[in-house]
Amino acid sequence: MNTYKHTQIGTMILIGAALIVPMIIFLVFKGFLLIAGFTAFMLILMTILFGSLTVEITETKIYCWFGLGLVRKQFDLAEITAVETIRYPWYYGWGIRLTPKGWMFNVSGLDAVEITRRSGKHFLIGTDQPHKLASAISQAAGLL
Repeated sequence: MNTYKHTQIGTMILIGAALIVPMIIFLVFKGFLLIAGFTAFMLILMTILFGSLTVEITETKIYCWFGLGLVRKQFDLAEITAVETIRYPWYYGWGIRLTPKGWMFNVSGLDAVEITRRSGKHFLIGTDQPHKLASAISQAAGLL
């Protein structure tokens, strides 16, 4: 049974993809069909793989995955010692990032939930529902 599940659409990835489409059209009109086809394929692939971020909390684990779920991460709730909502600087970027605070999964926006594990390692989950996610993790991990 899951206690929380939310999918955030990757607005930044979709905007980036929309900005590349005119370049692909230009390449087609200039006769660079192979380059245009490869670029379109990569654009579609990246949008499918990283166009959204889903976070699910069950009774024992937190699962985070991009798009179809090929890129994913999971944590045991029993390992979590602290949960905090944060707003990180724009230069941390989007996607899978190594930040000064630890690894981060994010698709859009600047809000995240920072998870601290027993090992002392941190993991940031970008979300458009930071307080709701932090509360769900805290409650599921028994930190309240």
